[in-house]
Amino acid sequence: MSARRAAGRVLAVLGRSAALFVPVFLVATFVTFALRSLSGLSPARIQLGEEATPEAIARVEAEWGLDRPFLVQYGDWFDGVLHGRLGTSWTNGSDISTLIGVGLGVSLSVATFALLIGVVVGFVLGTVAALRRTTWIDRAVTGFVTVISVMPAFVVGIVLVAVFAVGLRLFPSAGYVPAAQGIGPWIAHITLPAVALSFDVIADVARQLRTGLIAAYGENYVTGAVVRGLSPRRVFFGHVLRNALGPTLATLGLKFPALVGASVVTEWIFGLQGFGRFANDAAQAGDVPAVQGVLVVSIVLVVTFNLLVNLVLARVTPASQRGV
Repeated sequence: MSARRAAGRVLAVLGRSAALFVPVFLVATFVTFALRSLSGLSPARIQLGEEATPEAIARVEAEWGLDRPFLVQYGDWFDGVLHGRLGTSWTNGSDISTLIGVGLGVSLSVATFALLIGVVVGFVLGTVAALRRTTWIDRAVTGFVTVISVMPAFVVGIVLVAVFAVGLRLFPSAGYVPAAQGIGPWIAHITLPAVALSFDVIADVARQLRTGLIAAYGENYVTGAVVRGLSPRRVFFGHVLRNALGPTLATLGLKFPALVGASVVTEWIFGLQGFGRFANDAAQAGDVPAVQGVLVVSIVLVVTFNLLVNLVLARVTPASQRGV
């Protein structure tokens, strides 16, 4: 019976997420595709330059199918999106899905490692601060978290390169090695950029968890558990932690996609050809199909990771199981 209820909760979460995802995805893709018309950009301007004649522009746009009605273009593009085809780059004629796949692999590696570091370190700091609240330990953790929360990732990255790559020579200063070429070199190349990106995650996780744990310790059910003679460890893991995780997990739902897409400067510092750098280069070049592909992938990342977070919430936290 409990397994059936758990499956029902998971299906309910999936159903609510699907009901939200479909209209959001349709509207977002339509707006994304409309960017080309609103921008006034054209592959002819990129390939022929600003001095191109109207006849030459019309010829190039016809080759790209841009002379067809807007809704027909959108229908063909959306059908391609559903089949994993994001179009062709205006600047070099390459397949956008392939270009994004290469950069996304790099960024996902760094972002996943950064999220892991942020969750582990933030969990430890937040828990220690909550269990030692109002003591010097709590104040020290709070001060440390406040400091790292305002440190830009690119500044942290420069310091890490100077100390651990150039000074101590413990890690490579730049570049990327795929995991297929060796786990050791792969970890070595993504460690410093992941640490640079993890500071913001550490700060948010520590603050949210500390607040949630302190609030949970003040609830009546925790007092009742203590009165019944349950051990502090059982009280913490069985009652306090499960009820305090909700806000922290909700925060992580937005953190991971942000780590993937918002690391342009960090990728420059560490010489990584990642997703964020590809998005920046595409925007600067006016490569509208590439920008549209980046936006579509970003939407999918946000929705997918939030779905995973909601599934964890439904399984872990009692409040979410009740639909609260």
